[in-house]
Amino acid sequence: MAKVFLYDTTLRDGTQREDISLSVEDKLTIARRLADFGVHYVECGWPGSNPKDADFFDRANRMNLGATRLAAFGSTRRKGRRCSEDANLEALLRAGTPVVTLVGKSWDYHATHVLDATLEENLAMIGESVAYMKARGREVVFDAEHFFDGFRANRDYALAAIEAAAQAGADWVVLCETNGGRLPWEVEEITREVVGRLATPVGIHCHNDSGCAVANSIAAVRAGATQVQGTINGYGERVGNADLVAILPNLQLKMGHAVVPDDNLPELTALSRFVAEVANLKHDDHQPYAGHSAFAHKGGIHVAAILKASDTYQHIDPARVGNVMRSVTSELSGRGNLLFQARSMGIELGEEEVQKVLHQIKHLEHEGFTFEAAEASVELMFRRLRPEYARPFELVDYFVITERRHGRGLLSEATVKVSVGGDVKFTAAEGNGPVNALATALQESLVGAYPILRTVRLTDYKVRILDSKTGTGASTRVLIDFQSGSEGWTTVGASTNIIEASWRALSDSMEYALIRLGAAGAGGA
Repeated sequence: MAKVFLYDTTLRDGTQREDISLSVEDKLTIARRLADFGVHYVECGWPGSNPKDADFFDRANRMNLGATRLAAFGSTRRKGRRCSEDANLEALLRAGTPVVTLVGKSWDYHATHVLDATLEENLAMIGESVAYMKARGREVVFDAEHFFDGFRANRDYALAAIEAAAQAGADWVVLCETNGGRLPWEVEEITREVVGRLATPVGIHCHNDSGCAVANSIAAVRAGATQVQGTINGYGERVGNADLVAILPNLQLKMGHAVVPDDNLPELTALSRFVAEVANLKHDDHQPYAGHSAFAHKGGIHVAAILKASDTYQHIDPARVGNVMRSVTSELSGRGNLLFQARSMGIELGEEEVQKVLHQIKHLEHEGFTFEAAEASVELMFRRLRPEYARPFELVDYFVITERRHGRGLLSEATVKVSVGGDVKFTAAEGNGPVNALATALQESLVGAYPILRTVRLTDYKVRILDSKTGTGASTRVLIDFQSGSEGWTTVGASTNIIEASWRALSDSMEYALIRLGAAGAGGA
């Protein structure tokens, strides 16, 4: 099968997503990670558009990125100017990248109504700009903006636009599905016609406004495109760009195209989550291939089947993209879910123990607990059934108050009394809210015996009212995320009292931390 080249535009198109703003360091870090993964082209931004991009290009060009080629993005020359007088083209040259990507109009409607140019002048702008960059030693990618809409509106003119780029020496002609509204069979049909017409290699650039960006990109490759543009996790303007995290394994594992080295593909999930972390976005749990839930199984009959043969309910082995198979625990769970999850935690359960945990989960979920996102609480259930397991601490009692004090405003205070190895620890703490005070008091009461707990910090606290029709008497569910270094976990609590629900989740988190960090049973300072 033909080699397909990946062209990543996360650092340009991806940053046009509303809630993304990357620093220079962020962009350099992502560029390095993309190069290490084996992405062929990394588009870095629009030189001259802001000081941050100017600084980035200066530093990026000094990086050793191996075979990965950096691209600077800009438009064809402006109407009525010579290329040598065009500030945008000069900024592209100053960026110093080996690749320059020029975007130009291929829809006659845009040429006349957006550029206010004649159709002939727009073709001249395309051809002259490409030739100007080629004469200066750049590899030139021509992005034919709105190509598919333009083709439907005026086929001959859209073809004339890309032929102008090809005849001027463009190394790539990329067909852009800019508005994201075309369907896969349209993209495949039109791309096939272009590939049959041009000697220049053809690429595809899709947006996801109709939910078809990945499918459209794959359809274009079927038709002969050999470059695919997109972003990691599909980040981009409006609803996003084509997601390279989904496109790559589809091309390589399902269609047999050579894209990245086979040894690199298991790093895909880590790359996807890394970019989300740098962009300060929550990773999409339900993202194909790389999501936390991509290979998670909840239905009891599904898990019973995968325990016998994992491919019965999975389209690939998740390890091929660096992900893992999981069993989700809920009131829908059967024995298989619990056996699978326990074994993945290194715990062997007998039939009687499985039934006990299953009964406990169904009872607690009826009360308002949920264990799908709180695997730490599930593991604690498993461990507490083992005869050799000893809890590292026991609650004696706690007391929480919130009051408004003159000169200090609202103040919360909590006292916690716990038994650790037979010794009773009594601790009081203040906080900016009752749960914060309770968490601080609990942690301080335990760090003397378990110093490792000083590394543990609360990272997220979620509250959900379960039956709002009962007003202030409603049951409340609390999910709490904790982290220590790179280790993270979630626990759950539920009660009609939000403090009690929080306590259940907090105390489980501290107990689980001692297991996770290898400190359970270890006392002393």
